[in-house]
Amino acid sequence: MLLTGYKNVIWDYDGVIQDSMPTRERGFSMIFDQYPPHQVDELLAYHHANGGLSRFNKIKYFYNTILGKEITEEEVYAYAGRFSDVMRKALTDKSLLISDSVEFIKNNYDKYQFHIASGSEQNELRFLLQELGLSSYFKTVYGSPVTKIENVKNIIAENGYNPAETCLVGDSINDYDACVANNISFIGYNNPALSHLGVGYISKFGV
Repeated sequence: MLLTGYKNVIWDYDGVIQDSMPTRERGFSMIFDQYPPHQVDELLAYHHANGGLSRFNKIKYFYNTILGKEITEEEVYAYAGRFSDVMRKALTDKSLLISDSVEFIKNNYDKYQFHIASGSEQNELRFLLQELGLSSYFKTVYGSPVTKIENVKNIIAENGYNPAETCLVGDSINDYDACVANNISFIGYNNPALSHLGVGYISKFGV
């Protein structure tokens, strides 16, 4: 088991604890439904390739890069708020939880220090974990608009963790980048394209 030997485990959320990608895709399509479908498709492709980035980054990317327009911070937060309203309704569905990782977390939370560092908006994420009955398994839960690199850095600093005893389980290149930036181990999960990165890849927990 790759987690053996680590004391502190930081988890990504989307794609690792919950199969939320299709729901989040629908959310972006809904908040940008006034724009041509081919431009929204470009955003969804970027969303897929950068699962660990926050919606704030993706909204800015849609405007600045795809549309070639400027967008104010107020407008970014307004779109992000609409997106969060959709997510709070849709993602409290327990059938979307990834049973493999969730069962491991429930059965092993007393053996490790578990944390979450996610690209999801922090207040929304904490709401979802509470609604799904998972809050008690994690020492802290951090999300956007603070970047994942900064959230991982803060988790390590606030708890006085030794980076050599700390790993992050993630499914995106952004998760890997956060590990490199903070000198901790990356363990890939639920995305075979990342199997060559970090210290190893988990195909299934408990195997």
